[in-house]
Amino acid sequence: MAFHEIRFPANLSFGSVGGPERRTEIVALTNGHEERRTPWAHSRRRYDAGLGLRSLDDVAALVAFFEARAGQMHGFRWKDWADFKSCAPGAAVSFQDQEIGMGDGVRRDFALRKVYASGPARYWRPVAKPVEGTVLAGAGHVELRAGVDFAVDMATGVLRFAAPPEAGAVVTAGFEFDVPVRFDTDRIAVSVASFQAGDLPQVPVVEVRL
Repeated sequence: MAFHEIRFPANLSFGSVGGPERRTEIVALTNGHEERRTPWAHSRRRYDAGLGLRSLDDVAALVAFFEARAGQMHGFRWKDWADFKSCAPGAAVSFQDQEIGMGDGVRRDFALRKVYASGPARYWRPVAKPVEGTVLAGAGHVELRAGVDFAVDMATGVLRFAAPPEAGAVVTAGFEFDVPVRFDTDRIAVSVASFQAGDLPQVPVVEVRL
């Protein structure tokens, strides 16, 4: 099993349906109350790649990509058109989009992450697959230079600063990112005769833990 640092064709993922899922275990007590717990610290995303297909040429591109990944064997990058930026979908990425840590004068490595906030609740999502050329970063509200002041590991989403951010300096970053996924099927079935009439194949894709 390996992870291929290649993105599923973005024009084919556009129009797909999917999003995050959680796993919650609920026990109903005899008094009518419930006990709820979750074994997952992080959500997991699922998509249907088949819904983005529009022509038989798209099907051919999908099959080629599927064969090159050996079905479910190898992971790959996926662009979630509904959630692929550190900022709001209609905004421009800024180096101050996300707080990724606090400087202590020693630490040089900081992992990318994105916060999802509603009321007092916060969920920090790890971001392991940033898009090359999109990562901005800063420390103490000062923007730093990519390739000079910091470097990004595109396979893990870890930023390494040339010099440790000063103690108390807020470390921030902005970026676009992909979701690490794999196919959730070993079979693709397409009816050529009826495809143009709307008979789309089901091609489930599921996020993988890294």
